[in-house]
Amino acid sequence: MAPAHRIVVLDGHTLNPGDLNWEGLAALGTLKVYERTPPAQVVERAADADIVFTNKTPLDAATLLALPRLRFIGVLATGYNVVDVAAARARGVPICNVPDYGTASVAQMVMALLLELAQHVGHHAQSVANGGWSRCPDFCYWDRPLLELDGRTLGIVGFGRIGEAVAHRARAFGMTIRAHTRTPRQFPGVEFVNLDTLFAESDVVSLHCPLTDANRGMVNAARLRQMKPTALFLNTARGPLVDEVALADALNQERIAGAALDVLSVEPPTAGNPLLSARHCLITPHIGWATRAARARLMDIAVANLRAFLAGKPQNVVGAT
Repeated sequence: MAPAHRIVVLDGHTLNPGDLNWEGLAALGTLKVYERTPPAQVVERAADADIVFTNKTPLDAATLLALPRLRFIGVLATGYNVVDVAAARARGVPICNVPDYGTASVAQMVMALLLELAQHVGHHAQSVANGGWSRCPDFCYWDRPLLELDGRTLGIVGFGRIGEAVAHRARAFGMTIRAHTRTPRQFPGVEFVNLDTLFAESDVVSLHCPLTDANRGMVNAARLRQMKPTALFLNTARGPLVDEVALADALNQERIAGAALDVLSVEPPTAGNPLLSARHCLITPHIGWATRAARARLMDIAVANLRAFLAGKPQNVVGAT
């Protein structure tokens, strides 16, 4: 009888902080789940595993070389830059990610951030809790500008599944949609334009593109200068797409009206990140993907990826030639 597959999850806490279960993976082998794994302990913890799952724990070339039993890498996310793809390919080890689990949740997060910038719901609710309404001589008050989205232009950078989902939701608010993508196509109610036009003419710019060497830092000082002083900026894609010093400067100098970010270049951020103290800047802790529904789909697809690999028909393989 063949020995059971040894499965190690290096950093399972963010996927399953306790409201899901690991039964699907446990049914496929001997399972060990670590909530978090420091880089220095990866080799020790994965040494006997032939199957390793990671979310954000790096698996670089040296680490992969030190894991001779390894046969499969599962990424508990869509992005897989934490794994050295070339080194894994050289070993013949497939990397399988989870490409489409959080579309609805991330699109919902985009609208939540946009509505907060437009209506300042959280701020005004806190103001009421602090006694502001009780002290007010009028029946209502607001101390920040309130923006109606109807008729405004939303510029979407990157028009994959999430970009499309955001467009659908924004149209329900009466917004005009423009988009920029490497592969423009016919899409009802969307005008495809170049980046210069999108940044210059949009009232709201929202990023939905993958991070590549070509677009790292694409939202820089020059690009931000193209935006209207009344424009808003959203990023729920990848932190390194943005030059954070340039964005902080634009906000502090009121060259744009506001920004809302669910991702930063370093996560968790260092205390010196200039956006943490920038004016008119909302930052949430990378939670757009984290609804229970989205995480449950992620878990199911991760299990299906491993099951397909064990059946000799791997799916969602990244970096394949």
